[in-house]
Amino acid sequence: MLGDSRKAQEVFQTTLREAALRAAHGELPNERFWLFREARWRCLEASETDLKAEPLEMEEHEINSGASSQIEGLKPAQLAIWISSAPDPQRTALALYYLAEFDYREVLDLAELKLNELSHLLLLGRRQLQAWLNSHAC
Repeated sequence: MLGDSRKAQEVFQTTLREAALRAAHGELPNERFWLFREARWRCLEASETDLKAEPLEMEEHEINSGASSQIEGLKPAQLAIWISSAPDPQRTALALYYLAEFDYREVLDLAELKLNELSHLLLLGRRQLQAWLNSHAC
């Protein structure tokens, strides 16, 4: 999410340290995805100070019937690289859905999105991914 392994490691360690301190004091939240949400917010805070890429208009194509097999043919790193270029919160929604394989309810909870927002972000991302897949077809 950060694009920098050093920063990601710092966020990871800080998040785990916070969880350990809360657990030691009996203050660990009872929420199922608290740790994921905490790490996500720390990543967003860390990335706010970095330079941001200019918004990019991405081509969109209608999703074709062979999209699933096209996606299955990708190496996980290819899909991760493509997803990392999306703006947040779309990047978060796509990563949780495609890479971490969370279901819709879990993605809604983790990304703190409403159902219509998540649906829009995933549909837009899938259309953009379809355009990318079509342009890279052999």
